[in-house]
Amino acid sequence: MNEHYPQKCWSQVQQGEALPPLHFPIDYARIILNAATTWDYFPGHHNPVYARAQGQPDIYASTIFFHGLIDRFVTDWGGPLTLVRRRRMRMVASAHPGDTLSVEGRIVRAYRETELGLVDLEITLSTARGLCVPASVCARLPLDQDECPSAPTTKTTTP
Repeated sequence: MNEHYPQKCWSQVQQGEALPPLHFPIDYARIILNAATTWDYFPGHHNPVYARAQGQPDIYASTIFFHGLIDRFVTDWGGPLTLVRRRRMRMVASAHPGDTLSVEGRIVRAYRETELGLVDLEITLSTARGLCVPASVCARLPLDQDECPSAPTTKTTTP
């Protein structure tokens, strides 16, 4: 691990703790490239005429996009050894080019299951128009400092 990708340990988190918010701008390229890279060629994700015929103002982000953004939010907070064990979400509204998704979350439960350090998180993704996606995640974090490497330290040796 290094200072660019710090790792949280389960022993460092507390119930009720808020995660740092993420503000994620959405543009045409991001929506279309996400649809292309996930092979989700549903026309509403790349064809404005089709999206408008569905009652949308423009193309919109896919379900897979929201899954990925939720996972990124959790692993950006927890670090590279964080494992998303379960993710549940419900799509309430769409995100369109020009929107900025605000992602917020908090720890609702920190607990141990056998030798695992787990946290349950509540997460919301919203635009200026309101809530888009409420989600819940169960994530595994390393238990303590023995499992949770920190930034490399400089060792000094005595001749």
